[in-house]
Amino acid sequence: MMPNEAPHSTRRSISFAIVGSGGAGALTAGAILMEAAGKAGWYGIMNRSVGAQIRGGEAAALVRLSTRPVDCMTGSFDILIAIDWHNANRFAAEMPLAPDGLVIGDPANGDVPETIAGPGVSQAYIPFKELAGSLAGGRENMIAVGLFVGLMGLPIETVTSVIADKLSEKGEQAIETGCRCVQIGVQQAAQLGSSFTLETPATSQTGRWLITGNEAVGLGAVRGGIRFAAAYPITPATEVLEWLAPALTKVGGTLVQAEDELASISMAIGASFGGRPSITATSGPGLALMVESLGLAAASEIPIVVVNVMRGGPSTGIPTKSEQSDLNIAVYGCHGDAPRIVVAPLSVADCLFAAQWAVHLAEAMQVPTIVLSDQSLGQAQVVVDPPTQLAFIARRAVVETVEDEGYQRYALTGSSVSPMALPGTTGGQYTADGLSHTVKGIPSSNNLDHQSQLDKRHNKIAGFDYGNHWASIEDNGVAGADADFTILTWGSLTGAAREAMATLADEGIGVTLVAMRLIAPLLKDKLVAALEGAQRILILEQTHSGQFRQYLRANCDLPGEVQHFHRAGPQLIGPAEICTRIRNWRAS
Repeated sequence: MMPNEAPHSTRRSISFAIVGSGGAGALTAGAILMEAAGKAGWYGIMNRSVGAQIRGGEAAALVRLSTRPVDCMTGSFDILIAIDWHNANRFAAEMPLAPDGLVIGDPANGDVPETIAGPGVSQAYIPFKELAGSLAGGRENMIAVGLFVGLMGLPIETVTSVIADKLSEKGEQAIETGCRCVQIGVQQAAQLGSSFTLETPATSQTGRWLITGNEAVGLGAVRGGIRFAAAYPITPATEVLEWLAPALTKVGGTLVQAEDELASISMAIGASFGGRPSITATSGPGLALMVESLGLAAASEIPIVVVNVMRGGPSTGIPTKSEQSDLNIAVYGCHGDAPRIVVAPLSVADCLFAAQWAVHLAEAMQVPTIVLSDQSLGQAQVVVDPPTQLAFIARRAVVETVEDEGYQRYALTGSSVSPMALPGTTGGQYTADGLSHTVKGIPSSNNLDHQSQLDKRHNKIAGFDYGNHWASIEDNGVAGADADFTILTWGSLTGAAREAMATLADEGIGVTLVAMRLIAPLLKDKLVAALEGAQRILILEQTHSGQFRQYLRANCDLPGEVQHFHRAGPQLIGPAEICTRIRNWRAS
């Protein structure tokens, strides 16, 4: 072992990574530490990084713990523990070590790869395999858990209670061995001479949630009234459907696994036509297959919710990594004029609100609604305080009885939303298909019918009252002449923007954030009002071609000077990079 040269002081935030080959248990170790830290009173976030294999392969748990709520990872990691180095170089760009960081490996696996260790980084070696092998059923990942417990000062009794819960089905011997491995890891940490101790939280908060973005989307959908889901598994959206399967049965709902994405969206449309608020979840390749059916839902005015957990593209792309590059297909992806709603959650916790709001919008306006999440939100796990912002639940305008033969399913009403008769309603029969039609749903090629129905579908979206939910508008408290920067972003980059704002506030640099939750329709008047007086606007997005900037420029003129910070995934834009960009702009 090689001890770190100097102990570190107590910290408010610590970031660490655990890496290992398939079956090494790196992700399990990260999940145990996240849950234990949450029970002990800390906040946290864990992202997972895995290869594109269907099963197995290398994996890394990327974890950040803090005394304050966190929505993103930092730009560097304090500690890296490698259970083994198998293909760990594939993750090197995603887990850069801080200059005073510590990397720990097993001497049996050779030296630390040059791609991992950098200048100033301390190295140490722990015989994980040998130590685990000294116990019957010992696991190297539990030794790693103990190392983190010792290095960061986590309460060992809290960690062992989490292990006991997770291993309860494997019996007392497995629990005892797991806890013994943790104790060995704590002892090894004491010999390193290094300390990355987390600041003790003010109070222990047992009421906090441990939840992923995909789970939060499922919960928001059920709270919003969803009672039917059609499923076809696809990375990284599958967990939405896995969570919904048992949850829907508890509220009288149903989930059906379809044979493909075309079938799943068609099932959702059919169930919604029958009166059951419906949802499906997919990723970019699946959304591409669903485009024709989205047009059908728009033309027939049948409400559905489609969750798209974005990944790197195009084509199959990088299934296990994050990107925001499905914006164009979400906004424009249909032939003809087929307006829809596009909503993007701003954090893991906001996935709950965004999904519930999406259900409300779909049902209230009888329109297809897309929720644009991404892998960095959907598969991230966070410790958060229970969300308090919840959208109200709307019910679609339903005709319960028809007294004459004059029922008009697509009547031109003041709100452009027409009452919808459910199948079996006496006198309420109508045709719901993709053909242009009259107010009664009768197919028509008449120009006036076509134009009036196009206007109707446009107007109900354009004239709806979205309230203040369309965006989160925040400032970092610095007023006066220095408050001349605005960050304009959307979706998952909101967390990095918020953290950059807090850092810049300490430097006396004022920044306003406009993070858009409602992507389509673009509320031009509200956006212009939010940007009024902005002198320098930094547009922030995770795409190669700059889709968000192009979308904004196509729809409105932005004031002041505008700079654009964008790149493709999977390496996410972090707070430190945003700070550097603004500092350099200020100095220029």
